Amino acid sequence: MIPPEIEHQLLTLSLCDKAEIVQSLTKTRRMGGKGITKTPGVCGGEACITGTRIAVWLLVEAQQLGISEAQLLQDYPHISAADLVNAWAYADAYPEEIATAIAANNEVENANGTPVC
Repeated sequence: MIPPEIEHQLLTLSLCDKAEIVQSLTKTRRMGGKGITKTPGVCGGEACITGTRIAVWLLVEAQQLGISEAQLLQDYPHISAADLVNAWAYADAYPEEIATAIAANNEVENANGTPVC
């Protein structure tokens, strides 16, 4: 359990600051997130959680649709909370890229009924 003072301080941090703290904590426990990579030929070269085909835009769109982080972690058991923090930080750093990818996927999905990735 987190003492109330620390919890309040954590809630006021920016997403990037939270990401840095999580990354720092996971490094010391050797349980770090996988990171975000773009691999040609994998999900159209979109930013994904490293070693997976889980695109950052997919996670962001899920969050926009009201899917909680807990549900995402349940749906994708091979990723960690640190991976989600990395995805949110990436999306925060590259909002236009993520919005474009979501829009492009929705166009393709509307055209043929299946998502791109």
